[in-house]
Amino acid sequence: MGLVGDQGTLSMRRRTGVNSGSWLTNVSAVLSRLPSTFFRSRRPENDLSRQFFPEAENGDGKLKLENGSRIGVIGSGPAGSFFSHFLLDMTQRLGLDVGLDIYDPRDFAVIGPTGCNMCGGIISESLVQMLAAEGINLPTTVVQRGIDSYMLHTDVGSVRIDTPLHEKRIAAIHRGTGPRDIDAKDIKWFSFDRFLQGLAVDKGACLVRDRVDTINWQDGRPRIKTRRGLEQDYDLLAVAVGVNSPSLKLFQEMIPQYQAPQSTKTFICEYKLGPETLEKYLGDSMHVFLLNLPRLEFAAIIPKGEYATVCLLGEDIEKPLIKSFLESPLVRKCFPPDVPPEPPPCHCSPRINTYGAVQPFGDRVVFIGDSGVTRLFKDGIGAAYRTAKAAAETAVFAGVSREDFRAHYWPKCRDIDFDNKIGKAIFALTRQWQKRPHDLRGIVRMVATEQDDKKRAPHMSMVLWDLFTGSATYREILWRALHPGFLSRLVWHVIVGHISLRRGKLP
Repeated sequence: MGLVGDQGTLSMRRRTGVNSGSWLTNVSAVLSRLPSTFFRSRRPENDLSRQFFPEAENGDGKLKLENGSRIGVIGSGPAGSFFSHFLLDMTQRLGLDVGLDIYDPRDFAVIGPTGCNMCGGIISESLVQMLAAEGINLPTTVVQRGIDSYMLHTDVGSVRIDTPLHEKRIAAIHRGTGPRDIDAKDIKWFSFDRFLQGLAVDKGACLVRDRVDTINWQDGRPRIKTRRGLEQDYDLLAVAVGVNSPSLKLFQEMIPQYQAPQSTKTFICEYKLGPETLEKYLGDSMHVFLLNLPRLEFAAIIPKGEYATVCLLGEDIEKPLIKSFLESPLVRKCFPPDVPPEPPPCHCSPRINTYGAVQPFGDRVVFIGDSGVTRLFKDGIGAAYRTAKAAAETAVFAGVSREDFRAHYWPKCRDIDFDNKIGKAIFALTRQWQKRPHDLRGIVRMVATEQDDKKRAPHMSMVLWDLFTGSATYREILWRALHPGFLSRLVWHVIVGHISLRRGKLP
Protein backbone atom coordinates (compact mmCIF):
# COMPACT_ATOMS: atom_id res chain seq x y z
CA MET A 1 0.00 0.00 0.00
CA GLY A 2 2.96 2.30 -0.47
CA LEU A 3 3.99 1.76 3.15
CA VAL A 4 7.17 -0.27 2.89
CA GLY A 5 8.84 0.82 -0.28
CA ASP A 6 8.96 4.54 0.53
CA GLN A 7 9.79 4.41 4.24
CA GLY A 8 13.16 6.06 3.74
CA THR A 9 11.54 9.11 2.13
CA LEU A 10 8.78 9.61 4.65
CA SER A 11 8.82 12.95 6.41
CA MET A 12 10.92 12.86 9.55
CA ARG A 13 9.30 15.91 11.10
CA ARG A 14 7.31 13.91 13.62
CA ARG A 15 9.68 11.39 15.18
CA THR A 16 7.54 11.08 18.21
CA GLY A 17 9.24 10.35 21.49
CA VAL A 18 12.82 10.99 20.38
CA ASN A 19 14.47 13.82 22.25
CA SER A 20 17.16 15.10 19.90
CA GLY A 21 18.77 16.99 22.74
CA SER A 22 19.49 13.98 24.91
CA TRP A 23 23.10 12.85 25.16
CA LEU A 24 22.16 9.27 24.31
CA THR A 25 20.48 10.24 21.04
CA ASN A 26 23.31 12.59 20.08
CA VAL A 27 25.92 9.88 20.52
CA SER A 28 23.91 7.37 18.49
CA ALA A 29 23.64 9.91 15.68
CA VAL A 30 27.40 10.51 15.74
CA LEU A 31 28.21 6.80 15.79
CA SER A 32 25.90 6.03 12.87
CA ARG A 33 27.89 8.45 10.67
CA LEU A 34 31.32 7.08 11.56
CA PRO A 35 32.93 4.16 9.70
CA SER A 36 33.28 0.98 11.72
CA THR A 37 37.08 1.10 11.29
CA PHE A 38 37.14 4.34 13.28
CA PHE A 39 36.73 2.35 16.49
CA ARG A 40 39.25 -0.42 15.93
CA SER A 41 41.88 0.76 18.41
CA ARG A 42 41.91 -0.85 21.82
CA ARG A 43 39.33 0.52 24.22
CA PRO A 44 41.71 1.67 27.00
CA GLU A 45 43.59 3.87 24.52
CA ASN A 46 40.53 5.27 22.78
CA ASP A 47 37.55 4.99 25.11
CA LEU A 48 34.69 6.81 23.40
CA SER A 49 32.48 6.56 26.47
CA ARG A 50 35.02 8.78 28.27
CA GLN A 51 35.36 11.14 25.33
CA PHE A 52 31.63 11.69 25.02
CA PHE A 53 30.63 11.24 28.68
CA PRO A 54 33.43 12.24 31.04
CA GLU A 55 30.93 12.26 33.88
CA ALA A 56 30.69 8.47 33.56
CA GLU A 57 34.15 8.29 35.19
CA ASN A 58 32.66 9.72 38.38
CA GLY A 59 30.88 6.42 39.11
CA ASP A 60 32.44 3.48 40.87
CA GLY A 61 34.40 2.60 37.72
CA LYS A 62 33.80 -1.11 38.24
CA LEU A 63 30.53 -2.13 36.61
CA LYS A 64 31.29 -1.63 32.93
CA LEU A 65 31.23 -3.88 29.89
CA GLU A 66 34.67 -4.97 28.74
CA ASN A 67 36.19 -7.34 26.23
CA GLY A 68 34.91 -10.80 27.08
CA SER A 69 31.81 -9.57 28.95
CA ARG A 70 28.72 -11.74 28.67
CA ILE A 71 25.19 -10.35 28.39
CA GLY A 72 22.03 -12.39 28.93
CA VAL A 73 18.64 -11.36 27.56
CA ILE A 74 15.46 -13.06 28.80
CA GLY A 75 12.77 -12.78 26.14
CA SER A 76 13.06 -12.32 22.38
CA GLY A 77 10.00 -10.18 21.72
CA PRO A 78 10.53 -6.67 20.31
CA ALA A 79 12.21 -5.30 23.46
CA GLY A 80 14.68 -8.18 23.77
CA SER A 81 15.50 -8.24 20.06
CA PHE A 82 15.87 -4.46 19.79
CA PHE A 83 18.14 -4.40 22.85
CA SER A 84 20.31 -7.21 21.50
CA HIS A 85 20.54 -5.63 18.04
CA PHE A 86 21.51 -2.18 19.31
CA LEU A 87 23.93 -3.37 22.00
CA LEU A 88 25.81 -5.64 19.60
CA ASP A 89 25.86 -2.94 16.93
CA MET A 90 27.32 -0.38 19.36
CA THR A 91 29.92 -2.71 20.85
CA GLN A 92 31.03 -3.81 17.37
CA ARG A 93 31.51 -0.18 16.35
CA LEU A 94 33.60 0.34 19.49
CA GLY A 95 35.69 -2.73 18.74
CA LEU A 96 34.43 -4.33 21.95
CA ASP A 97 34.14 -8.13 21.90
CA VAL A 98 31.18 -9.31 23.97
CA GLY A 99 28.95 -12.37 23.96
CA LEU A 100 25.16 -12.13 24.07
CA ASP A 101 22.65 -14.94 24.69
CA ILE A 102 18.87 -14.61 24.21
CA TYR A 103 16.66 -17.03 26.15
CA ASP A 104 13.16 -17.75 24.85
CA PRO A 105 11.38 -21.10 24.58
CA ARG A 106 8.95 -19.76 21.97
CA ASP A 107 9.35 -20.30 18.25
CA PHE A 108 7.71 -17.49 16.29
CA ALA A 109 7.64 -19.70 13.20
CA VAL A 110 5.02 -21.95 14.84
CA ILE A 111 1.35 -21.42 14.03
CA GLY A 112 -1.08 -20.52 16.83
CA PRO A 113 -0.61 -19.59 20.50
CA THR A 114 2.84 -21.21 20.80
CA GLY A 115 4.36 -18.67 18.41
CA CYS A 116 2.10 -15.72 19.24
CA ASN A 117 2.90 -12.72 21.43
CA MET A 118 -0.75 -11.76 22.03
CA CYS A 119 -0.89 -8.29 20.50
CA GLY A 120 -3.21 -6.39 18.19
CA GLY A 121 -0.38 -5.98 15.70
CA ILE A 122 -0.25 -2.28 14.79
CA ILE A 123 2.98 -0.39 14.12
CA SER A 124 2.65 3.38 14.40
CA GLU A 125 3.77 5.73 11.67
CA SER A 126 6.36 7.31 13.97
CA LEU A 127 7.96 3.91 14.64
CA VAL A 128 8.02 3.07 10.92
CA GLN A 129 9.98 6.29 10.39
CA MET A 130 12.39 5.69 13.27
CA LEU A 131 13.12 2.12 12.18
CA ALA A 132 13.78 3.36 8.64
CA ALA A 133 16.25 5.89 10.07
CA GLU A 134 18.01 2.99 11.83
CA GLY A 135 18.28 1.16 8.51
CA ILE A 136 15.57 -1.32 9.54
CA ASN A 137 13.04 -1.51 6.70
CA LEU A 138 10.05 -3.77 7.20
CA PRO A 139 9.81 -6.22 4.29
CA THR A 140 6.58 -6.67 2.36
CA THR A 141 6.31 -10.20 3.77
CA VAL A 142 5.95 -8.74 7.30
CA VAL A 143 3.55 -5.85 6.63
CA GLN A 144 0.25 -7.58 5.95
CA ARG A 145 -1.69 -4.44 5.21
CA GLY A 146 -1.06 -0.71 5.04
CA ILE A 147 -3.73 1.19 6.94
CA ASP A 148 -4.49 4.50 5.23
CA SER A 149 -7.64 5.56 7.09
CA TYR A 150 -9.80 5.07 10.16
CA MET A 151 -13.53 4.56 10.39
CA LEU A 152 -14.73 6.03 13.67
CA HIS A 153 -17.96 4.41 14.88
CA THR A 154 -19.98 5.98 17.68
CA ASP A 155 -23.52 5.63 18.99
CA VAL A 156 -24.47 8.84 17.17
CA GLY A 157 -22.83 8.21 13.81
CA SER A 158 -19.75 7.08 11.90
CA VAL A 159 -17.11 9.06 10.02
CA ARG A 160 -14.01 8.24 7.97
CA ILE A 161 -10.65 9.81 8.90
CA ASP A 162 -8.09 9.76 6.10
CA THR A 163 -4.36 9.99 6.79
CA PRO A 164 -3.71 13.57 7.91
CA LEU A 165 -1.11 15.42 5.82
CA HIS A 166 -0.94 12.32 3.56
CA GLU A 167 2.15 11.09 5.42
CA LYS A 168 0.74 9.23 8.42
CA ARG A 169 0.47 5.54 7.62
CA ILE A 170 0.52 2.55 9.89
CA ALA A 171 1.29 -1.12 9.36
CA ALA A 172 -0.83 -4.12 10.33
CA ILE A 173 1.21 -7.21 11.25
CA HIS A 174 1.01 -10.60 12.95
CA ARG A 175 3.39 -11.00 15.89
CA GLY A 176 3.51 -14.76 15.27
CA THR A 177 3.18 -16.77 12.07
CA GLY A 178 -0.60 -16.70 12.19
CA PRO A 179 -3.80 -17.68 14.05
CA ARG A 180 -4.39 -21.27 15.13
CA ASP A 181 -6.89 -22.01 12.34
CA ILE A 182 -4.62 -20.96 9.47
CA ASP A 183 -3.61 -23.66 6.99
CA ALA A 184 0.18 -24.04 6.74
CA LYS A 185 0.01 -24.03 2.93
CA ASP A 186 -1.79 -20.66 3.03
CA ILE A 187 0.93 -18.86 5.00
CA LYS A 188 2.12 -15.89 2.96
CA TRP A 189 3.44 -13.67 5.74
CA PHE A 190 6.46 -13.54 8.02
CA SER A 191 6.19 -13.06 11.78
CA PHE A 192 7.19 -9.55 12.90
CA ASP A 193 8.81 -10.87 16.09
CA ARG A 194 10.68 -13.50 14.09
CA PHE A 195 11.95 -10.76 11.77
CA LEU A 196 13.31 -8.73 14.72
CA GLN A 197 14.76 -11.87 16.28
CA GLY A 198 16.60 -12.51 13.02
CA LEU A 199 18.13 -9.00 13.13
CA ALA A 200 19.62 -9.76 16.56
CA VAL A 201 20.94 -13.16 15.49
CA ASP A 202 22.50 -11.62 12.38
CA LYS A 203 24.38 -9.22 14.67
CA GLY A 204 25.85 -12.18 16.56
CA ALA A 205 23.32 -12.99 19.27
CA CYS A 206 23.03 -16.65 20.31
CA LEU A 207 19.39 -17.76 20.54
CA VAL A 208 18.77 -20.34 23.28
CA ARG A 209 15.33 -21.97 23.02
CA ASP A 210 14.94 -22.73 26.71
CA ARG A 211 13.00 -21.34 29.66
CA VAL A 212 14.79 -19.62 32.53
CA ASP A 213 13.62 -21.23 35.78
CA THR A 214 15.84 -19.74 38.48
CA ILE A 215 17.91 -16.59 38.90
CA ASN A 216 20.32 -15.82 41.73
CA TRP A 217 23.55 -14.00 42.45
CA GLN A 218 27.02 -15.53 42.17
CA ASP A 219 30.02 -13.36 43.15
CA GLY A 220 28.06 -10.19 42.44
CA ARG A 221 26.83 -11.32 39.03
CA PRO A 222 23.40 -12.65 38.02
CA ARG A 223 23.33 -16.39 37.37
CA ILE A 224 20.52 -18.05 35.44
CA LYS A 225 19.53 -21.70 35.29
CA THR A 226 17.26 -23.02 32.57
CA ARG A 227 14.71 -25.81 32.62
CA ARG A 228 17.16 -28.07 30.78
CA GLY A 229 19.87 -27.48 33.38
CA LEU A 230 22.03 -24.89 31.63
CA GLU A 231 23.76 -22.51 34.09
CA GLN A 232 25.50 -19.28 33.13
CA ASP A 233 26.79 -16.14 34.88
CA TYR A 234 26.42 -12.75 33.19
CA ASP A 235 27.92 -9.29 33.51
CA LEU A 236 24.55 -7.82 32.52
CA LEU A 237 21.07 -9.33 32.46
CA ALA A 238 18.35 -7.63 30.41
CA VAL A 239 14.80 -8.73 31.27
CA ALA A 240 12.42 -8.37 28.31
CA VAL A 241 9.46 -10.56 29.28
CA GLY A 242 5.85 -9.41 29.19
CA VAL A 243 3.41 -8.96 32.04
CA ASN A 244 1.79 -12.26 31.03
CA SER A 245 5.01 -14.16 31.74
CA PRO A 246 5.49 -15.99 35.07
CA SER A 247 9.21 -15.18 34.83
CA LEU A 248 8.65 -11.77 36.44
CA LYS A 249 8.13 -13.50 39.78
CA LEU A 250 11.73 -14.70 39.68
CA PHE A 251 12.98 -11.16 40.25
CA GLN A 252 11.02 -10.25 43.38
CA GLU A 253 13.63 -11.80 45.68
CA MET A 254 16.58 -11.03 43.44
CA ILE A 255 15.85 -7.27 43.37
CA PRO A 256 13.53 -6.38 46.30
CA GLN A 257 13.19 -2.76 45.10
CA TYR A 258 11.68 -3.90 41.80
CA GLN A 259 7.89 -4.04 41.61
CA ALA A 260 6.26 -5.47 38.50
CA PRO A 261 3.92 -3.25 36.43
CA GLN A 262 0.21 -3.14 37.23
CA SER A 263 -1.96 -4.56 34.48
CA THR A 264 -5.51 -5.17 33.31
CA LYS A 265 -7.13 -7.86 31.16
CA THR A 266 -7.95 -7.23 27.50
CA PHE A 267 -9.43 -9.32 24.68
CA ILE A 268 -8.07 -10.15 21.21
CA CYS A 269 -9.49 -12.50 18.57
CA GLU A 270 -8.92 -13.35 14.91
CA TYR A 271 -11.74 -13.87 12.38
CA LYS A 272 -10.74 -15.60 9.16
CA LEU A 273 -12.70 -13.78 6.43
CA GLY A 274 -10.54 -14.00 3.30
CA PRO A 275 -9.11 -11.10 1.26
CA GLU A 276 -12.25 -10.40 -0.80
CA THR A 277 -14.53 -10.24 2.24
CA LEU A 278 -12.03 -8.08 4.11
CA GLU A 279 -11.88 -5.66 1.21
CA LYS A 280 -15.67 -5.49 0.98
CA TYR A 281 -16.42 -4.95 4.68
CA LEU A 282 -13.28 -3.29 6.06
CA GLY A 283 -11.11 -2.12 3.14
CA ASP A 284 -7.79 -0.56 4.12
CA SER A 285 -9.34 1.14 7.14
CA MET A 286 -8.94 0.33 10.80
CA HIS A 287 -12.40 0.48 12.36
CA VAL A 288 -12.44 2.17 15.77
CA PHE A 289 -15.38 2.07 18.18
CA LEU A 290 -16.20 4.58 20.91
CA LEU A 291 -19.31 2.96 22.35
CA ASN A 292 -21.04 3.65 25.64
CA LEU A 293 -20.30 0.23 27.11
CA PRO A 294 -19.17 -0.09 30.75
CA ARG A 295 -15.40 -0.44 31.25
CA LEU A 296 -14.67 -0.30 27.50
CA GLU A 297 -12.15 2.43 26.72
CA PHE A 298 -11.45 1.58 23.11
CA ALA A 299 -12.16 -1.15 20.57
CA ALA A 300 -10.89 -1.77 17.06
CA ILE A 301 -11.20 -4.13 14.11
CA ILE A 302 -7.96 -4.35 12.10
CA PRO A 303 -7.78 -5.95 8.62
CA LYS A 304 -4.60 -7.94 7.96
CA GLY A 305 -3.85 -10.67 5.43
CA GLU A 306 -6.92 -12.92 5.41
CA TYR A 307 -7.98 -12.06 8.96
CA ALA A 308 -9.76 -9.35 10.90
CA THR A 309 -8.26 -8.79 14.34
CA VAL A 310 -10.66 -7.56 17.04
CA CYS A 311 -9.13 -5.78 20.06
CA LEU A 312 -10.97 -4.62 23.18
CA LEU A 313 -9.12 -2.42 25.66
CA GLY A 314 -10.42 -1.22 28.98
CA GLU A 315 -10.80 -2.28 32.58
CA ASP A 316 -10.77 -6.08 33.00
CA ILE A 317 -12.62 -7.09 29.83
CA GLU A 318 -14.91 -10.02 30.69
CA LYS A 319 -17.29 -12.27 28.71
CA PRO A 320 -20.48 -10.18 29.18
CA LEU A 321 -18.71 -7.09 27.81
CA ILE A 322 -17.26 -9.07 24.90
CA LYS A 323 -20.73 -10.39 24.09
CA SER A 324 -22.27 -6.89 24.21
CA PHE A 325 -19.63 -5.54 21.88
CA LEU A 326 -19.82 -8.35 19.30
CA GLU A 327 -23.62 -8.08 19.23
CA SER A 328 -23.60 -4.31 18.72
CA PRO A 329 -25.30 -3.33 15.41
CA LEU A 330 -22.32 -1.13 14.51
CA VAL A 331 -19.96 -4.08 14.91
CA ARG A 332 -22.24 -6.46 13.02
CA LYS A 333 -22.09 -4.15 9.98
CA CYS A 334 -18.35 -4.82 9.76
CA PHE A 335 -18.88 -8.57 9.27
CA PRO A 336 -20.81 -10.74 6.81
CA PRO A 337 -24.23 -11.89 8.12
CA ASP A 338 -23.05 -15.51 8.34
CA VAL A 339 -20.30 -14.69 10.89
CA PRO A 340 -21.74 -15.44 14.35
CA PRO A 341 -21.37 -12.76 17.06
CA GLU A 342 -19.17 -14.92 19.24
CA PRO A 343 -15.41 -15.31 19.70
CA PRO A 344 -13.71 -17.41 16.98
CA PRO A 345 -11.39 -20.36 17.78
CA CYS A 346 -8.32 -18.10 17.96
CA HIS A 347 -8.84 -15.72 20.86
CA CYS A 348 -7.03 -14.72 24.04
CA SER A 349 -7.30 -12.41 27.04
CA PRO A 350 -3.79 -11.07 27.64
CA ARG A 351 -2.95 -8.52 30.28
CA ILE A 352 -1.47 -5.13 29.38
CA ASN A 353 0.29 -2.52 31.48
CA THR A 354 -1.64 0.25 33.17
CA TYR A 355 1.19 1.47 35.43
CA GLY A 356 4.93 1.09 34.94
CA ALA A 357 7.30 -0.90 37.13
CA VAL A 358 8.93 0.55 40.23
CA GLN A 359 12.73 0.80 39.81
CA PRO A 360 13.16 -1.33 36.67
CA PHE A 361 16.92 -1.61 37.12
CA GLY A 362 19.66 -2.64 39.54
CA ASP A 363 23.35 -3.47 39.50
CA ARG A 364 23.90 -5.54 36.32
CA VAL A 365 20.13 -5.91 35.73
CA VAL A 366 17.74 -3.82 33.63
CA PHE A 367 14.04 -4.34 32.78
CA ILE A 368 12.92 -3.20 29.33
CA GLY A 369 9.66 -3.18 27.39
CA ASP A 370 6.54 -4.40 29.17
CA SER A 371 8.49 -5.62 32.21
CA GLY A 372 9.61 -2.02 32.76
CA VAL A 373 7.57 0.83 31.32
CA THR A 374 5.47 0.91 28.16
CA ARG A 375 2.90 3.24 26.63
CA LEU A 376 -0.69 3.15 27.80
CA PHE A 377 -2.95 1.20 25.40
CA LYS A 378 -0.97 2.22 22.27
CA ASP A 379 2.40 1.82 20.55
CA GLY A 380 3.80 -0.85 22.85
CA ILE A 381 6.28 -1.86 20.15
CA GLY A 382 7.43 1.75 19.88
CA ALA A 383 7.97 1.90 23.64
CA ALA A 384 9.94 -1.35 23.46
CA TYR A 385 12.18 0.24 20.82
CA ARG A 386 12.78 3.38 22.90
CA THR A 387 13.46 1.69 26.22
CA ALA A 388 15.60 -1.06 24.66
CA LYS A 389 17.78 1.43 22.81
CA ALA A 390 18.15 3.66 25.89
CA ALA A 391 19.17 0.64 28.01
CA ALA A 392 21.69 -0.52 25.40
CA GLU A 393 23.24 2.94 25.10
CA THR A 394 23.51 3.24 28.87
CA ALA A 395 25.17 -0.17 29.22
CA VAL A 396 27.70 0.48 26.47
CA PHE A 397 28.58 4.13 27.04
CA ALA A 398 27.98 4.71 30.77
CA GLY A 399 28.03 1.40 32.65
CA VAL A 400 25.81 -1.31 34.09
CA SER A 401 25.51 -0.20 37.72
CA ARG A 402 22.24 0.80 39.32
CA GLU A 403 23.35 4.44 39.39
CA ASP A 404 24.26 4.34 35.68
CA PHE A 405 20.78 3.13 34.79
CA ARG A 406 19.19 5.60 37.20
CA ALA A 407 21.05 8.51 35.60
CA HIS A 408 20.73 7.59 31.93
CA TYR A 409 18.01 4.97 31.44
CA TRP A 410 15.41 5.92 34.03
CA PRO A 411 14.71 9.41 32.55
CA LYS A 412 13.43 7.75 29.36
CA CYS A 413 11.14 5.48 31.41
CA ARG A 414 10.00 8.39 33.54
CA ASP A 415 9.05 10.41 30.44
CA ILE A 416 6.87 7.54 29.19
CA ASP A 417 5.34 7.08 32.64
CA PHE A 418 4.47 10.76 32.92
CA ASP A 419 3.03 10.74 29.41
CA ASN A 420 0.80 7.81 30.42
CA LYS A 421 -0.67 9.91 33.22
CA ILE A 422 -1.74 12.45 30.61
CA GLY A 423 -3.12 9.56 28.54
CA LYS A 424 -5.25 8.41 31.46
CA ALA A 425 -6.75 11.90 31.72
CA ILE A 426 -7.46 11.96 27.97
CA PHE A 427 -9.19 8.56 28.07
CA ALA A 428 -11.20 9.65 31.12
CA LEU A 429 -12.43 12.63 29.09
CA THR A 430 -13.17 10.33 26.15
CA ARG A 431 -15.34 8.18 28.44
CA GLN A 432 -17.36 11.25 29.34
CA TRP A 433 -17.86 12.02 25.64
CA GLN A 434 -19.14 8.50 25.08
CA LYS A 435 -21.79 9.06 27.76
CA ARG A 436 -22.94 12.42 26.34
CA PRO A 437 -24.52 11.98 22.88
CA HIS A 438 -24.69 15.71 22.16
CA ASP A 439 -20.96 16.20 22.80
CA LEU A 440 -20.12 13.09 20.78
CA ARG A 441 -22.31 14.33 17.95
CA GLY A 442 -20.33 17.57 17.91
CA ILE A 443 -17.06 15.63 17.61
CA VAL A 444 -18.41 13.55 14.72
CA ARG A 445 -19.62 16.73 13.00
CA MET A 446 -16.25 18.40 13.43
CA VAL A 447 -14.38 15.45 11.91
CA ALA A 448 -16.86 15.17 9.03
CA THR A 449 -16.47 18.88 8.26
CA GLU A 450 -12.67 18.62 8.25
CA GLN A 451 -12.75 15.56 5.99
CA ASP A 452 -15.17 17.21 3.53
CA ASP A 453 -13.20 20.46 3.32
CA LYS A 454 -9.50 19.65 2.86
CA LYS A 455 -8.62 23.35 3.09
CA ARG A 456 -9.57 23.38 6.76
CA ALA A 457 -6.93 22.60 9.36
CA PRO A 458 -7.66 19.00 10.46
CA HIS A 459 -7.53 19.75 14.21
CA MET A 460 -9.86 17.01 15.46
CA SER A 461 -8.82 14.55 12.75
CA MET A 462 -5.17 14.77 13.77
CA VAL A 463 -5.97 14.48 17.49
CA LEU A 464 -8.07 11.36 16.96
CA TRP A 465 -5.61 9.83 14.47
CA ASP A 466 -2.73 10.15 16.90
CA LEU A 467 -4.89 8.97 19.81
CA PHE A 468 -5.87 5.80 17.93
CA THR A 469 -2.50 5.02 16.32
CA GLY A 470 -0.06 6.03 19.05
CA SER A 471 1.92 8.03 16.47
CA ALA A 472 2.28 10.94 18.91
CA THR A 473 2.79 11.19 22.65
CA TYR A 474 -0.24 11.93 24.80
CA ARG A 475 1.51 15.16 25.74
CA GLU A 476 1.54 16.25 22.09
CA ILE A 477 -2.10 15.23 21.69
CA LEU A 478 -3.11 17.32 24.72
CA TRP A 479 -1.10 20.30 23.50
CA ARG A 480 -2.78 20.06 20.08
CA ALA A 481 -6.20 19.83 21.75
CA LEU A 482 -5.50 23.10 23.61
CA HIS A 483 -4.98 24.99 20.33
CA PRO A 484 -7.43 27.93 20.14
CA GLY A 485 -8.59 26.83 16.69
CA PHE A 486 -9.36 23.35 18.01
CA LEU A 487 -11.27 24.59 21.07
CA SER A 488 -13.32 27.22 19.22
CA ARG A 489 -14.41 24.80 16.51
CA LEU A 490 -15.17 22.07 19.03
CA VAL A 491 -17.42 24.41 21.05
CA TRP A 492 -19.21 25.47 17.86
CA HIS A 493 -19.83 21.92 16.67
CA VAL A 494 -20.97 20.78 20.12
CA ILE A 495 -23.53 23.62 20.18
CA VAL A 496 -24.74 22.65 16.71
CA GLY A 497 -24.81 19.02 17.87
CA HIS A 498 -27.10 19.98 20.75
CA ILE A 499 -29.46 21.74 18.36
CA SER A 500 -29.40 18.86 15.87
CA LEU A 501 -30.09 16.35 18.62
CA ARG A 502 -33.11 18.31 19.85
CA ARG A 503 -34.47 18.60 16.31
CA GLY A 504 -33.76 14.93 15.62
CA LYS A 505 -31.43 15.66 12.72
CA LEU A 506 -28.49 13.53 11.66
CA PRO A 507 -24.96 14.75 12.42
